Amino acid sequence: MNLNATILGQAIAFILFVLFCMKYIWPPLMDAIEKRQKEIANAFASAERARKNLDIAQAEATDHLKQAKVKAQIIIEQANKRKIQIINEAKAEAEAEHNKILAQTQAEIDTACKRAREELRKQITLLALAGAEKIIERSVDEATNRDIIDKIIAEL
Repeated sequence: MNLNATILGQAIAFILFVLFCMKYIWPPLMDAIEKRQKEIANAFASAERARKNLDIAQAEATDHLKQAKVKAQIIIEQANKRKIQIINEAKAEAEAEHNKILAQTQAEIDTACKRAREELRKQITLLALAGAEKIIERSVDEATNRDIIDKIIAEL
């Protein structure tokens, strides 16, 4: 019976130990486990929210990038149009300047030709007069010379 009393004593000690553990040790352990489970669940929920936020942010970034590319393309097209406009304006301005310089040069040439013709007419007149003087062998006075020269210039 000694063996039975020992087993009975050990069983009572074990039951008291289990009751003690259930009363004082098990609740804090369960609280700690439940707290840890809640923390893990919150962490998973936060990770899922963060992943969704990241997906949204990536979509927004992609959208902004597309918009920026469209705006950049529009700006490039406007710049090209402006470049062509500036080139055309410069060509027109250069053409106008060319025509102006050409007209001025032509006017200068015409004026120089007129002066040269007038000078040539005067010299021809003087030569003709000198020849006529020699032919008639007399000198005509200056007023008469001027009248003759004016008449000859008017005829030429």
